[in-house]
Amino acid sequence: MRADRLISIVMLLQARTKMTAEELATSLEVTPRTIYRDITALNVAGIPIYTERGPGGGIRLLESYQTSLTGMSEDEARALFMLSIPEALVDLGVGEKLRAALLKLAGALPPGQRRMQAHTQQRIYLDSTPWSPQGQPAPHLGIAHQAIWQNKLVRLIYQGGFGTRIEVQIAPLGLVAKMNSWYLLGKDDGYLRVVRVSDILEAEMLDQGFERDEAFDLAAIWKEWCKATRDRRPVYEVLVKASPGLVSKLDIYLREVEKYMVNENGISDDRGWKEVTILYENFFRARESILSLGRAAEVIEPEALKVSVVDFARQIVDYYQPA
Repeated sequence: MRADRLISIVMLLQARTKMTAEELATSLEVTPRTIYRDITALNVAGIPIYTERGPGGGIRLLESYQTSLTGMSEDEARALFMLSIPEALVDLGVGEKLRAALLKLAGALPPGQRRMQAHTQQRIYLDSTPWSPQGQPAPHLGIAHQAIWQNKLVRLIYQGGFGTRIEVQIAPLGLVAKMNSWYLLGKDDGYLRVVRVSDILEAEMLDQGFERDEAFDLAAIWKEWCKATRDRRPVYEVLVKASPGLVSKLDIYLREVEKYMVNENGISDDRGWKEVTILYENFFRARESILSLGRAAEVIEPEALKVSVVDFARQIVDYYQPA
């Protein structure tokens, strides 16, 4: 609806100070021409919005202008009340600040929408905590966080592969929480370095500062790095025959990082077993997974994996066989 879009424009400008018509159009999924028409309508309604032409220009709100959240729709308010504090932000030490901010946002809503809070929170709860307690996952997270805000270089010693200790001096640019694990992104002699914060053994913020590249886009860089990491990951392809019960539960038994394809045109025996192609990260992960599936899966190829699974199964049987 246009009314919702007009309110969204005001909120975006209030939050970001200045945006171009193209940026607003992208955020609201309309054309720049529509944005210009909306700006005219807002001006007519008395909202003090003005535009600046030329390089560095954009669309602004008068600095002294502030609006309340009374234009928030019922669905938007319900979505707000579904939010809970992610565990990663608790680790970062800003959990209480976020909780206070959400309370202030809720307080700015009309009474009718505030009454929706209890109704929503008794129906939707987001739990970001892991099943098993992990203790203190990132003891040096605070130093990394502080260095990022102050644009200070940091000296790190972190755990590398095969028990190595790696020492670097980097310009910290951002922190990313993926599945409640924190990663530090920084530049080391012009090259991007990504370090899992829980692997950091020592961290020291230095007095020397650095110039931050204003064009650095943390979300975009992180997505590119994740894609490159996935593309470099080795793939071990396995063909198995799976029982009907297993085929219907492959999403449960296989991890998200393992892809599979049921070969609908493949050979199916009179028991209804189907051929399934599974992509594992390596031979060892494939063997571990196949053994966990028991007699519900039969390895067809590669032959080396089949032989190894049989060998491990025999060792287990022999171990538990009464003397």
